[in-house]
Amino acid sequence: MKTYSAKPAEIESKWYVVDAEDVVLGRLAAEIAKIIRGKHKTTYTPHMDCGDNIIVINAEKVKLTGNKLRDKRFFWHTGHPGGIKDRTIGQILTGRFPERVVAKAVERMVPRGPLGRDQMRRLRVYKGTEHPHEAQQPQSLDLGARNPKNRRSV
Repeated sequence: MKTYSAKPAEIESKWYVVDAEDVVLGRLAAEIAKIIRGKHKTTYTPHMDCGDNIIVINAEKVKLTGNKLRDKRFFWHTGHPGGIKDRTIGQILTGRFPERVVAKAVERMVPRGPLGRDQMRRLRVYKGTEHPHEAQQPQSLDLGARNPKNRRSV
């Protein structure tokens, strides 16, 4: 039995739209990472970009469990002495670019390197319900209904 290896001409990608409202961030990011990598397909090949395109809407309404909204901090350095800065995930979600929380969570679940960067180009995240990809006719994907733990109301 020979191992199957997908060729670029054989790869077909679909478009999915995911509503992130009331869905737990980590569970949402794990499912999205699996889909943009192509691991849900039987034709998955580790060294090829055989994933599907994902559109995430309502990114500012994603839920976090426990005290993460208040306690989880993101740090960065400005490059100047004493230039360490931080922000809580709650500040980011209520700030100007709340879609970055979802994008960074997925980015950290995708491999680092050229293939991972190509796969991240398949992800589009929007903070509202509107998106400019109606021409691609995306299918709706309800990740919150797959498992009761995926959706939180608190």
